[in-house]
Amino acid sequence: MACNLDHSHEDVVQKFEGQRAFLPQEIAAGLASFLQREHTQEVLNELFHLLKKYDLSSAEERQKRDQGMLQLMQ
Repeated sequence: MACNLDHSHEDVVQKFEGQRAFLPQEIAAGLASFLQREHTQEVLNELFHLLKKYDLSSAEERQKRDQGMLQLMQ
């Protein structure tokens, strides 16, 4: 999912807050603390796209995104 737009930390936090209710509890909790630290632009962009329209994704797509978020947080 390539995107030419750089998303700020604030953009990512806002996207997370908007999707938080749809995320599995352990991922939401992990991201809440993950987003309290500084991250590279690449990580911010990737996380933004994993969160984008998460609520509209199929169960299969959500599983893939969940895995992507878990990998980012490692």
